[in-house]
Amino acid sequence: MSQVLTQENIRKAAFKNKALSKDEIRRRRDEQTVEIRKNKREESLNKRRNLVEQSEPAQTVESEKLSRLERLPHLISSMISEDLQVRFDAVREVRRLLSNEHNPPIDVVIQGGAVPICVEFIKPVNVDPLNREIVEKIQLEAAWVLTNIASGTSAQTAIVMQHGAVPQFLNMLNSSNSELQEQAIWALGNIAGDCASARDHVLECGILEILIPIVNFVIENPQNYKISFLRNSVWALSNLCRGKSPSPPWSKIALIIPTLSRLINYPDDEVVGDACWAFSYLTDGANTKIQQVIDAGVVPRLVQLLNNGFSTITPALRALGNIVTGDDSQTQAVLDAGFLQYAGNLLFSHRDNTVKETCWAISNITAGTEPQVQAVINANLIPPLISILQNASDKVKKEACWAICNATSYKLERPDQIRYLVEQGCIKPLCDMLRSRDSRIIQTCLDALERILEVGETLKDQSPGLINPYALNVEEAGGMETICDLQSHNLDDIYHRSKRIIDKFFGAEDEEIDMGENFIGYEQNDMTVPQGGFNF
Repeated sequence: MSQVLTQENIRKAAFKNKALSKDEIRRRRDEQTVEIRKNKREESLNKRRNLVEQSEPAQTVESEKLSRLERLPHLISSMISEDLQVRFDAVREVRRLLSNEHNPPIDVVIQGGAVPICVEFIKPVNVDPLNREIVEKIQLEAAWVLTNIASGTSAQTAIVMQHGAVPQFLNMLNSSNSELQEQAIWALGNIAGDCASARDHVLECGILEILIPIVNFVIENPQNYKISFLRNSVWALSNLCRGKSPSPPWSKIALIIPTLSRLINYPDDEVVGDACWAFSYLTDGANTKIQQVIDAGVVPRLVQLLNNGFSTITPALRALGNIVTGDDSQTQAVLDAGFLQYAGNLLFSHRDNTVKETCWAISNITAGTEPQVQAVINANLIPPLISILQNASDKVKKEACWAICNATSYKLERPDQIRYLVEQGCIKPLCDMLRSRDSRIIQTCLDALERILEVGETLKDQSPGLINPYALNVEEAGGMETICDLQSHNLDDIYHRSKRIIDKFFGAEDEEIDMGENFIGYEQNDMTVPQGGFNF
């Protein structure tokens, strides 16, 4: 027999605050996050491996790659030449080998011994002013090699860390050469984005104490820097905020919030987009963390960005969706910023993920207070939600289902809300969702339908035949038959819940049978049994 869920637990599975347990909330949010983060991770890795210098024909590039691979042992030995020009040419050739195609021979370069040499090159050195230019060029190429290696697998990134690259990149952040600074930020972003242990290592080495002042300076003096400098910087900051197993130390990453609050107002969509991603990671946690983000005053700007391009809509929506998983006052902060006026357009997006995320956010709003449910109704979001529940893909339908079911919470305080949902046609799609393979969805729909039917009981006196009009709607939608079938479900709670609904709203009432005056009845004493019994 499957795990038995109590009625209290099932009710908790349908709501955010007054009903959902923390474990249930986290699981729903984890499921929502997986696809977005996987896509973002792939995008980030591609973006952070430099694929420049590809103007030559593909055949020429491929032949040069083979030539460099054949010459790799010679290139590695040339990297430690006393002649700085020879050294520079060799490092640049190795960097090109790692830059000119999507599957670079990182392992071959590592096995050739390039990593410790490049780490040595990026260390700060006192050089003759006459050699400063060539030395800085070597440092840049060496940092570039390490950056591209760190954009590979976790094992490849670990090699870079094991040779002590992180402290040297942090030293490079203090360089007066902005190209070297940017390359160091790029490398540190790749390392921090690899895994939680790598991220925490970068944090422990003190990156924020150096990088945050640099970013603030660039914001105030943009004319002195290429836009790529700030783009790489905010991307690196977002990777430092990322991850949940475990989460980064809050005492450290909370220091980023004021700078991110400036960055989401910067006049560049890529900068704003990565700042929003950072906020989406920061808000994916305890209510105390959510509150710090709210206190930074960024919620109105995040809402405003819902009317911007796709690169900012997705992370801004994710951050706002996380905020409304908080307590009722935190949810209200999002509503007060005007979220619902943008939500309608988002529900009509041609992107499934946008619609899904919007439904998820609304489901947490309808799991809030009675006025918050009413705000969703007043924003005219119920009709499109019901349309989505009827017509969308399964993964989107589930989120719309949560939004509608949660809106049935206030059967006693606001039965008019449930009557409105019924008027908009919620019963048929909810009955259809009872056929879902997801047991949690079935439980949630049964819970919502039971509340709807209880409101229907109050309407009997106004209904022809004194019947429950909503019970009739459920029966006409095929719901009664489905609920009867669910009595054979292998999950005990679904069995008990469906049985209760059938018994309570669809069971035949005891009636006295009147056979008429011509009916001949027999009393027990009317019939005398012959001695020895009847002989047939």
